[in-house]
Amino acid sequence: MSDPLPTLAACRKLLDERHISARELTQQALDRIAAVDDSIGAYLTVVEEHALAAAAAADERLAAGERGPLLGIPMALKDVLITQGIRTTAGSKMLSSYIPPFEGTVAERLQAAGAVLLGKLNCDEFAMGSSNENSAFKPVHNPWDLQRVPGGSSGGSAAAVAAAEAVFTLGSDTGGSIRQPASFCGVVGLKPTYGRVSRFGLIAFASSLDQVGPFTRTCEDAAYVLEVIAGHDSRDSTSARQPVPTYRAALANHDLHGLRIGIPQEFFVPGLQPEVGKAIEGAIGQLEQLGAKLYDVSLPHAPYALPAYYIIAPAEASANLARFDGVKYGYRATEGDALWDVYAATRGEGFGPEVKRRIMLGTYALSAGYYDAYYLQAQKVRTLIRQDFDRAFREVDLLVAPTSPTTAFRLGEKVDDPLAMYFSDVCTIPLNLAGLPGLVVPCALAHGLPVGIQLMGASWSEGELLRVGHAFEQATQGIGLPSLTVP
Repeated sequence: MSDPLPTLAACRKLLDERHISARELTQQALDRIAAVDDSIGAYLTVVEEHALAAAAAADERLAAGERGPLLGIPMALKDVLITQGIRTTAGSKMLSSYIPPFEGTVAERLQAAGAVLLGKLNCDEFAMGSSNENSAFKPVHNPWDLQRVPGGSSGGSAAAVAAAEAVFTLGSDTGGSIRQPASFCGVVGLKPTYGRVSRFGLIAFASSLDQVGPFTRTCEDAAYVLEVIAGHDSRDSTSARQPVPTYRAALANHDLHGLRIGIPQEFFVPGLQPEVGKAIEGAIGQLEQLGAKLYDVSLPHAPYALPAYYIIAPAEASANLARFDGVKYGYRATEGDALWDVYAATRGEGFGPEVKRRIMLGTYALSAGYYDAYYLQAQKVRTLIRQDFDRAFREVDLLVAPTSPTTAFRLGEKVDDPLAMYFSDVCTIPLNLAGLPGLVVPCALAHGLPVGIQLMGASWSEGELLRVGHAFEQATQGIGLPSLTVP
C-alpha cells in the first residue's frame, strides 16, 4: 500500500525546498487512490493524465521560482463542482455522462493557483443526504470503519482526506454537508459565511443555503485553501464584496485569554449519544483551560430549524431541479411519444428516491394552497433564528456545540427511515439558515470513532474560528488518521 499523503503545510515545505517534485507527490496520491479506493469508494472519476500534466506544469512554475500556497498540491473536488472537460455527475444518473463546457469559479481559482486536480468525489445525489448512501453509483465507506457511513452529502470529500487519498478536498454545505462528514471522518471541515466563496459552477441544491468549503487534516491547511477560493465573483450575484484576509497570519496567536465562548444548550439535543456529549464537554473544558471564558447562551428558535429547513430546502430544490427534463442536457428516457411523457419518464428514471421525495415535498410547500401556511412561515422562522444568533454574538465571540448527535452509524441503518436520517443534521442546520460560518475540528474518539466539535461565529469570522481551532489542535495534538486496513 502506498504511504498516506502528508498535510498541506508539510507538502508545501517539501515542494518549496525541492525535496519532492509536484509530479512525485501527485503520483504518490494516485498510487494511494489505486491502493485503497476500491474499499472506500470516495472517487467517481480519477483523471490521472490530467493530474500528471498539471503537476508537470506546477514543477515548471516552482523551478522558475514561483511560490504559492497551493502550487503543486494534489486535491479533489466534490462532484457537484463544475470542471470543464471533466465528467461532473452530482452523484446522479441524470448527469452520469455530463461533460461541462465551462469551469466553475472555485475550480478556476484552484487551477490558477497551481493545485493539481486528481478527480471528482462521490456524494449523495444532488447533495441530498446525510450518509452518502444516496449516490446513484456506489456508497462511500468510512475509513475508520468500513461498515459505517462517512456522513453526507460530502462523504466522498471527507473520506478522501481521512484516507489520505488527497491532501485537501472541497465539498458543499447546504444543511451540514461539510461539517457532519468532517465529524464522522475525523477531519477538519469549514463552512464559510454565505457569500464568502463563489457558487458559480456549483450545481445547485438550495441556492440560499449552499456554500462551498474545504476539508483538510488541520486548521492551518484549511486557512491555506480558504485564502485561494474566497473572494468576490461578479458571476455570482450572492458573492460578497468582502476583503479576503491572510487567514494563516492569525494562527500564530494561541492565546485564548479573554475569548468569550457561548454554550447554546439547545444544541445538546435529546438523542445526543452520551459518549458524544462527554467528548464535547471535554473539548469545551480544554478551551477553558486555554483561557477562554464560558457563558450559557440561548438560541430559543434553534429547535425549529430542522422543520423550517425541510420546507425551505426542498422548495428551492424543486425549482432548481426543474431544469433536468431530458431536453436540454443530461439523461433522457427513450420512451414516450408526447413531450410530457418524455419529461415524466426522464425524471422518473433519472432521479433517485431521496431526490424525488424532496422535489415532491418542495412542490407541495410552494403550491398555491400551502405557500403561506408552510413556505412563508418557514422563512419567518429563519429570520428569528438569524436574530437569535445576532443577539448571541453581541454577548460572546463564538459558540461551541456538538456537530452531530451521534458518531458515524452503520451503512443501511437509517436508509429506510428518512426522519431519523434528517435528524443527523439537527446541530448543523441552524447555521445554514442564518448564513453564518462554522468549523468542525476533531476532538476525541468515542468507541474508536471520531467526534468533532463545532465552532460557530458571526459573519466573516472564519479567521477567528480557524485561530481558535488551531489553538485547540496544538493543545490536544488531534486524533490522527485511521488505521486503515483494506484487502
